[in-house]
Amino acid sequence: MMAASLKKKNVLIGVTGSVAAIKVPLIVQELQKSEGIVVEVQVVTTDRATHFFQPEELQVQVHRDQDEWTWQKREDPVLHIELRRWADIFVIAPLDANTLAKMAAGLCDNLLTCVVRCWDLTKPLLFCPAMNTHMWNHPLTQRHIDVLKGFGYIEVPCVEKTLACGDTGLGAMAEVSTIVAAVQKSLRDVDTLL
Repeated sequence: MMAASLKKKNVLIGVTGSVAAIKVPLIVQELQKSEGIVVEVQVVTTDRATHFFQPEELQVQVHRDQDEWTWQKREDPVLHIELRRWADIFVIAPLDANTLAKMAAGLCDNLLTCVVRCWDLTKPLLFCPAMNTHMWNHPLTQRHIDVLKGFGYIEVPCVEKTLACGDTGLGAMAEVSTIVAAVQKSLRDVDTLL
């Protein structure tokens, strides 16, 4: 009876080619444990991101670039459109420098960036930057982030620490607990508006 009264929300997680992608399994697990809400998760990943995690270990639907190209006739569904329709919220964690630049420029050359480009701007899109400190400090990074925020996307800011490469400074993806809390808050905010 209790489960029937819980709201169900669909969370699409985008994963790009940063070493922080190793945290994706934990993000999925923590979102599925959300209190007071039933969270269904699907993942859309770039090919480079799969260097850092095993999609088959996630135990949720994982979409890759090749899945987009099963379309054969006019009436067939288009995956990036279907994912946009399905998701209540899109969180890109991690968002690497390359995909950040693509998003800011409006490029859509893979499944993930196609979902971004067709995203319904009335629904939340959260992004969690993750990159080397020197990439983070490059002047283009702040310009690109400002562009995304100008679209209404929500930044979950990176943190300062010693990175996998050994450099120390800003650029590390936010902690999993911070990302999960930001997603839960955005879902609650959406419910308040309805």
